[in-house]
Amino acid sequence: MKHKTDLRSTLQRIDGRPYPAYKDIRGIYDFEFFDLSVDRVQGDPFASPSRLSIILPHDESELPANLFSNVSRRTGTENYLALSFSKACQQASAHSGSGKSGLILIDTPGQEMLQRSCVEIGPKETIVRFSVGLPANGRRIRGHAAIDLLVKALPEMVENALCYDRLDANAIRNFANVAEDADTLRAALAPRGLVAFIAEGAILPRASGIDQRPMPDAVPFQSPDSLRQTFELPHAGPVSGMAIPDGVTLIVGGGYHGKTTLLSALERGVYNHRPLDGRELVVARHDATKVRAEDGRSVASVDLTPFIGQLPGNKVSANFTTVNASGSSSQAASIIEALETGSKTLLLDEDISATNLLIRDARMQQLIAKEKEPITPFVQRVRSLYEECGVSTIIVLGGSGDYFEPADLIIALDNYIPKDLTAEAKALCDSKGPQQRLNPQSIATEPEQSTRFAEPASIDPYTSNRGRPGRSRVKTRDARSITFGENEIDLSLVPQIVNSSQAKTIGAAFLYASENRLFEQYSIPVALERTLEIATTQRLSALGEGDFAQIRLQELAAALYRLRSLRVR
Repeated sequence: MKHKTDLRSTLQRIDGRPYPAYKDIRGIYDFEFFDLSVDRVQGDPFASPSRLSIILPHDESELPANLFSNVSRRTGTENYLALSFSKACQQASAHSGSGKSGLILIDTPGQEMLQRSCVEIGPKETIVRFSVGLPANGRRIRGHAAIDLLVKALPEMVENALCYDRLDANAIRNFANVAEDADTLRAALAPRGLVAFIAEGAILPRASGIDQRPMPDAVPFQSPDSLRQTFELPHAGPVSGMAIPDGVTLIVGGGYHGKTTLLSALERGVYNHRPLDGRELVVARHDATKVRAEDGRSVASVDLTPFIGQLPGNKVSANFTTVNASGSSSQAASIIEALETGSKTLLLDEDISATNLLIRDARMQQLIAKEKEPITPFVQRVRSLYEECGVSTIIVLGGSGDYFEPADLIIALDNYIPKDLTAEAKALCDSKGPQQRLNPQSIATEPEQSTRFAEPASIDPYTSNRGRPGRSRVKTRDARSITFGENEIDLSLVPQIVNSSQAKTIGAAFLYASENRLFEQYSIPVALERTLEIATTQRLSALGEGDFAQIRLQELAAALYRLRSLRVR
């Protein structure tokens, strides 16, 4: 290991030289109370910034062990430190010179507290990974500016942003406590027969469609008496709120009264939220999955027979494949795919669903003969899906009462305040409504039950190079798309991908599974599950270099099923 004086000497030596000479600084340097590793050096001032990491022993940072005593507390603390270092980066960054010269960047957390590769707390040390635009004039090295940045400014940043005696002790402890409370609450749902919980006083509305911070002056959540339950949490103590039980739950009400806002809070309730977000104690079971219609998506060999029967032209739906799915077939495929990952809670919103998959009223059934309509609407399956397969559904409805019959619970929203109108809705029902039973053996509801295997060659991260082996190409611009080899994966309608770093994790996971030949050994969901196990047991950084964030099997599978080159046997 070199000393920080060696870094200073090298930067003085290469001052004024062509930019590629920066590669001479690669290596690990002793900064006395931490080590600095220069992991990758950019070849050009306009290229992606260089990658560096800090290795800070707990003996030096004096980070208390109780802040990372379990996974929940560790994740909360990591998010706090990432935000603290991000603030220091903003203060120290100075865009001076060519390209990205002088910029210091770290993957900054949003409202969700996700496990991230940018800050990883281990048993003996904290590792912080970040990017630096090494200074240049034109394509000439500014060595003295780099010394100011790396040798002088960086140690002060580490001390102020990562050492415990310089941090707000109450704030960092609050991040750890909030994360632990949320995970404790989520773990308590299934034993009580619940799928979700919304605490009294929670703030569900967001500032805007592109701003996930809480809306100022929003109406605090109030639970109906009939649905109120209380949980004892490690730090918040007794917490009361609305508990949504297993089964079929409808969220109804007039337009603009908060139905979709409530569902959106539940779909993000699979993740923990930072203090003061308003949704700290709004949780859904970890496997809850939102499914929607998605015209034009590709579908690879999915058995749609639970919802779609014999198609015109004697086409079968048992092995349905298309590059341009309709609304109903895309949503039916998404339901089957979600169940295959082990999801036991489905979230649906009428506004973004295929109407002909959700309902078919009595008049339409009289007009169109049953043998002429291949679709079995979800309303006729939803009850059996719960009773036969143990899959609960929460669905937002504003225009149809056909779901009153199979529903267990009807929650009406009035100016964001929920009311239990189950009894009133049931009084309007003439009968239990038509239900078609599902054969549990016909649907895979766990990854191990899946019989769908990918053809490994169809998951190809490499680009063609005039007949010669190409290089792997996995890129993400934001949370909406991934470039994987020669293909673009559209993630814009996968609603529970909430951060661009999750998209990077997806791309890295596909590359890892492909290069380690997991698709040759396992079915698709099991191969992806094995990849996630690596990311969990060895931390996200085991997937490769990059800013990665926690991802669920549900989103990982959803992304792969949108890879247009995918072929399934």
